[in-house]
This record gives sequence, structure tokens and C-alpha cells, in this order.
Amino acid sequence: MNVDRVEVGVPASDGTARAVLVTPRGDGPFPAVILFMDVFGIRPALIELAKRLAGYGYVVVVPDLFWRAGAYGPLVPAVVMGDEALKRDLFGRLRAATDTERADRDTSACLDYLAGLAQVGAGPVGMVGYCMGGGIALRAAGLFTDRVASAAAFHPGRLATDAPDSPHLLADRIRARVLVAGADADASFPAEEADRLRAALDAAGVANRVTIYAGARHGYVPADTPAHDHDAAERHWVELLALFEETLMPARASSDRTESFDRIKMLVKTTS
Repeated sequence: MNVDRVEVGVPASDGTARAVLVTPRGDGPFPAVILFMDVFGIRPALIELAKRLAGYGYVVVVPDLFWRAGAYGPLVPAVVMGDEALKRDLFGRLRAATDTERADRDTSACLDYLAGLAQVGAGPVGMVGYCMGGGIALRAAGLFTDRVASAAAFHPGRLATDAPDSPHLLADRIRARVLVAGADADASFPAEEADRLRAALDAAGVANRVTIYAGARHGYVPADTPAHDHDAAERHWVELLALFEETLMPARASSDRTESFDRIKMLVKTTS
């Protein structure tokens, strides 16, 4: 995979945020994507997602949303969930290091950071988030309207709740295309919540696809989770790349959506 990976410091309003930057090799400029982590934080399996995405021609920044808590990990999901001390640290110290307001500020900092990179092309960026990162990606589309072209969330949770910071409440501000693919039988994103989100997006005129991957459990994308599902993860790549190609690389995308979709499926198959 012809990409470069480097740990970077992103200037934020309350310090310097840790992040990982993954860039394609070759002539740029390239479109940019912010990849938001799941609850298990920055670790090899998450960086592999960023590297694979960069290999398709995107500059990818992965912010460490737990940076305010200091050092940790890398966390192995199966190990953490079987160790009470590690679990307490994750869902206590680390998870408490971020909240909606802090995550929104980190998103803003990452957008500014990407705008200053020579290898990043002009124009809006893409967002993708997993688990808790899904809500952050969707909120970004509503908060940074002119800077976000597309937002995707995979096995997310709490996207359309009664909470005052629920992402669906920003639907009328979203101009980006939205893709949400929930997990099956997921209490954090049940079918009725998916319906509520879809209805809010439809009412606001947002181009969207909100679905549930049948049979896929929460955490189906990262390769290191007990719920990892190869078929669901590959489906996620096909749909994510189609979204980003059509919103971030429109000149390269086929005018025939079916042709473009078939070509992307072949690209995923040959590079997975």
C-alpha cells in the first residue's frame, strides 16, 4: 500500500491534539477525509482503516479524541472487555476525556489543519465515523456546512435521541450527502431510531441513505473486534468509496452511477 503514516499534533483551542495523518504517495493534491475512531481509540486496526482509505487516493487524518486524558493503549477490544481494570479505565478516564462539545472543537481543529496542508486539494472534505465516531461525523455535517461534502457513520449509536445534542437535530443545516449503516439488533441504534433519523433528513431535503446491515453486529468494521464481519466490512468499503468518489472526486466518478458502483466494487475486491 503506497501510503505514508505520521503522528502529528493538531493545534486545538485547549491544547495540541494527537492525531495520525495518512497520505497517499504520488502527485497531489488529494481530497481529504477525517476518520473518527470508535470507543477503543487509536490502535493498529483503526490505522489500517485509514491506510486503506488513503490507498484509494485520500489524505486521511485520524484525531485521537482521548488526547486530553494522556497516554493509553493500544487497546485490544477483546482484552479490554475481559479485564475489569482496563474496562474501568476506558469507560471512565478515557471516555470522560471527550464529550460532544470537545469533539466538535476537535473536528474544527482538524478541518483547519487539513486546510493548511499542501497535499490537500481545495474544497470540502469527507467525514466517516465508527461507533461513537459516527455521531461526531454526522454532527460535523450540520455544524460545518460549507466544509463537509459527505458524512458516513457505521455501526453508530445515539443518532436520533431526545438528547439536546442529538445529531438528527442538525438535519436542517446539513448540505452534505449522508450515509448511515447501523448494526443489526443494536440497542444503541434500533430500527425506530434509524427511522427517526431518516425522517429528519428527508424532511430537511438531505440526500441520504440510512440502513441496517442485516446480521452484522455492533463493531462489524474494525478487524480486531469480536463482532468483526468480513462481508459487512467489505460492503462498507464499497458504499463508503462510492459516497466519497461521487462527492469528493466528482470529475473521476462515472456519470453512470451503476457503472461507477460496479467499478468501485471491483476496486475493493482487488485491493482488500
